[in-house]
Amino acid sequence: MILPSDPVRQDKKDNIDPGDSIYKQPDVALLNEKQWRYVQRRYHISPRELEVAKLICKGFVNGDIAAKLNVKPGTVKTHIKSIFGKTHARNKITLLLRFMEDVNDFFSKSTSISSPL
Repeated sequence: MILPSDPVRQDKKDNIDPGDSIYKQPDVALLNEKQWRYVQRRYHISPRELEVAKLICKGFVNGDIAAKLNVKPGTVKTHIKSIFGKTHARNKITLLLRFMEDVNDFFSKSTSISSPL
């Protein structure tokens, strides 16, 4: 017995336009420039490490970061290792969460201090 084809299970390639990419990076800004400057000062991150950290937080993988910054993948790995050492993060997700938590803590405290009760 032949079952009718399930339209939901169509080949995924049929549902994707040629200009689309499955791995398209989202255009998201999790932190603004003031918050990134705080992160850079707090962890003593170099300007190049900051560029790498921003791309990590946007979801880029090492190879894409290397291509975007026009450096070798090994250089990106070195920067990431240095960032991890300075922030005491073990992986990229922990790094992102640490940045978000630190920025939220700092800016919520500074807002509550500057506003009258």
